[in-house]
Amino acid sequence: MSITGRLPETSAPAAGPCPRTLTTTVPKEYVHKTALSEVLLTSWKETAPDVHVVTAEWPRAHAFYSSRNRLHDPLLLVETIRQTIPLLSHLAYQVPFGHQLIWDHFTYALEPGVLRTETAPTEIELRIVCSGIKRRRGILSSLTMDVEATRNGVRLGTATARFTSHAPAVYRRLRGAYGDAREAMARAVPLPPPVAPRRVARAQYESVVLSPTDTRNRWQLRTDTTHPVIFDHPVDHAPGMLLLEATHQAVHAVLHPLPVIPVGLSAVFARYAELDAPCWIAATIIGREGGAGEPGAESGVGTGAESGAESGTESGAARTDSSGLVHVRVTARQNDRELFTATVRARPLVPEPRMPLDLECDG
Repeated sequence: MSITGRLPETSAPAAGPCPRTLTTTVPKEYVHKTALSEVLLTSWKETAPDVHVVTAEWPRAHAFYSSRNRLHDPLLLVETIRQTIPLLSHLAYQVPFGHQLIWDHFTYALEPGVLRTETAPTEIELRIVCSGIKRRRGILSSLTMDVEATRNGVRLGTATARFTSHAPAVYRRLRGAYGDAREAMARAVPLPPPVAPRRVARAQYESVVLSPTDTRNRWQLRTDTTHPVIFDHPVDHAPGMLLLEATHQAVHAVLHPLPVIPVGLSAVFARYAELDAPCWIAATIIGREGGAGEPGAESGVGTGAESGAESGTESGAARTDSSGLVHVRVTARQNDRELFTATVRARPLVPEPRMPLDLECDG
């Protein structure tokens, strides 16, 4: 079943080949976006009961989830999967608009080589199997999605997302005084200064979501409610994608200057991150004894007495497992309560060899 509808019948151009189909996006309302430019999904169909195939297109360069080292940002895959949650909820499971969809847990694992950017947009296909389907009064209340992502038939990665769905009246009771999105955004704490973009693998200050503190490897979350991507529309709490972005930036910061790419994540969302109180992000490198066994003692790897939380590790100082991965635990706390915890697996990047000086330009 396609949600794009029937394309209008138009005559072919006078010259040149006519494509069999025209690429379009799914309606932005089905992925809970107000900006059409942020819609990544292009089609959906159900291939079997509770089995779905969704296609997506990634731009060569995204304004926020920017490429680095000629690799797409892993969070572009996460955002693609996030968009499938409302898409399938509304179209495959008849969740009415206005219901709130809330993450419970999320994991992903990917092959970084398949993230390589090319000279054209990247076409992605997601095969999604839904299970653990629960309903309340005939309406979906929770669901688990197991996702396999491919690029041109090559396996890109896998993910699992569990989420709950709440009717407006239930959500209002659940959130109480925090339920009004516009009022919640108006009460947001002032935006603190950012860390240097290079420490969190970002090119612009506007993309930095961490602010330095006096405690090593601990930052204040920068919740910029005017950000056109993270806050595409009013919400009453810090979005899950903001917390995952902060997680990735914390991994880069704690391992800086070692260049890495996150290749796996396991996250649990315990509480809402409110906008009217500071949220604190902390990162710890996890030691691994005996290769890929259970985590050993937490490693205080780090060198130098750099200012505040901007301390990190020297290249090669972080302990890797038998697969060459560094493991980092990231937590978010607010008002002395844990909101979110994630374990991230990151792969150190080998710099590409530079061309000889006399070959770097055409003259």
